[in-house]
Amino acid sequence: MVCRKTLFVMLVKMDGATALDALKGYEQAFSPLDEALRKTLTYDQGKEMALHKKLAESTGLKIYFADPHSPWQRGINENTNGLIRQYLPKGTDLSVHSQRHLDHIAWSLNTRPRKTLGFRTPAQVLFEDCFNQNVDIQPIVALGI
Repeated sequence: MVCRKTLFVMLVKMDGATALDALKGYEQAFSPLDEALRKTLTYDQGKEMALHKKLAESTGLKIYFADPHSPWQRGINENTNGLIRQYLPKGTDLSVHSQRHLDHIAWSLNTRPRKTLGFRTPAQVLFEDCFNQNVDIQPIVALGI
């Protein structure tokens, strides 16, 4: 998952690719976030989002779906997928990677200066945004623990 505003990345290990696995994974990822940070989720047309109404109820997210075969509607996500592939090439067996390893990858991306952020890092922008909105951020999120 990637925040459109800050480019902050969160990676969550899922047990599989079913709708129930996705629901559990997204709930796990969004639960430590302050309500002010949980606004929307834009997803593709994958069958793993069949339980999107339950996810919206449990997290307070508004969930949107991109049109089929329209990756430009999720451009930041597509770009982030490309960055993640530097660590996990396409076709990689994701089941062998631990949550700790995924957190390490996310931390690497979140501490990487980005041109679109004025060469600040996603972590810097997220922390500044939280400070400016008077939003508490839990260490588990901030440190990718």
